[in-house]
Amino acid sequence: MRADAAANRDRILAAAEAVFSEAGEAGSTDDIARRASVGIGTVFRHFPTKQDLLEATLVHHFEGLTVQARALADGDPAAGLRELIEAMVGTGATKILLIGLLRDSDGTLPDAAVRAARQTRRAVGALLRRAQAAGAVRADVSVDEVYLLIRGLALGAARPTKTATRRKALDIVLAGLAS
Repeated sequence: MRADAAANRDRILAAAEAVFSEAGEAGSTDDIARRASVGIGTVFRHFPTKQDLLEATLVHHFEGLTVQARALADGDPAAGLRELIEAMVGTGATKILLIGLLRDSDGTLPDAAVRAARQTRRAVGALLRRAQAAGAVRADVSVDEVYLLIRGLALGAARPTKTATRRKALDIVLAGLAS
């Protein structure tokens, strides 16, 4: 893919995540094109259907979290885990919306989304284990429990809430994880 086409694709995916975050299912490809500063034809060249765009947006979301988790693993694991959880809570409602829009009638997600989600989960698990090894997180905490806490906080944060309230709720959860 040419560099300009790749840059357009990345801008479209970033715009799609922002538009779906703000407008939910009603987010339109026209809004996405405007926000990405591309024509609607460019959006459809990259993503012929809205389902293609939704899938690519979800995969892009997971890939971004995976990259972030891996980068944070090189520093202080406790601070890194906190930063990653904050990011996951902040974008969790959009992820949940995208998953809901992508699931087919039997609840199955597209394979690419499943693979990307697994990569993210492995990266989160690795960061969690580093934080546990450093003594910053209780040894009996699993990645499943961290994901459940993130999901709950993300759903709560999806409603209009003061930033200070969200931060305090996150502080309470993180204090419960501490060893």
